[in-house]
Amino acid sequence: MASRRRPDHYTRRAKASGFAARSVFKLEEIDKRTRLLRRGLRVLDLGCAPGSWTQYAAGKVGRGGRVVGIDRRAIEFAAPQVTTLVGDIFETDAERFFEAGGGRFDVVLSDMAPDTTGDRFTDHVRSVELCRRALYLADTLLERGGAFVCKVFEGGDVPELVDEIRPRYGKLKRIKPKSTRSESVELFIVAQGFSGAPGSRERL
Repeated sequence: MASRRRPDHYTRRAKASGFAARSVFKLEEIDKRTRLLRRGLRVLDLGCAPGSWTQYAAGKVGRGGRVVGIDRRAIEFAAPQVTTLVGDIFETDAERFFEAGGGRFDVVLSDMAPDTTGDRFTDHVRSVELCRRALYLADTLLERGGAFVCKVFEGGDVPELVDEIRPRYGKLKRIKPKSTRSESVELFIVAQGFSGAPGSRERL
């Protein structure tokens, strides 16, 4: 665990650039590879603490865009185009995000991770549960043609999760950003071109 706390190149670079955490470079790489974010978009950032993804998204969408973030912990970052909520993702109704964003979103981001137990299987399963909650919110809140990004811990349920996400989107990639720590089991599922959820899932 000590090696994870030691500042590395990305940690120092994030601090020098005024970002809350090194995780900003994961979103930056995803954005550059997929052209995810641009000016004027509405973005929902799930699991936004400590705030680096919210900071990055706010800079990309500009004052004409909108970023809504939620976490169980408050973040310090503030900007005119940003609204942050404190709450549990499983207890927060989709309508609250719709109201905070002023409509549906163009991008739903999830950098959520479970409180880890040290048991890799348990942590993986809980990670997948968070992704499924994020997927539900994306089904409910995304504009047609929108994009969905979720972090998941590698494990046996990832192929099934990918199979759940894929029918909703025109294209899907799995990305492990270069700034991911070597010992990390996380990867990102990036889906673009939302065409709607299968069945009769509620839409706002």
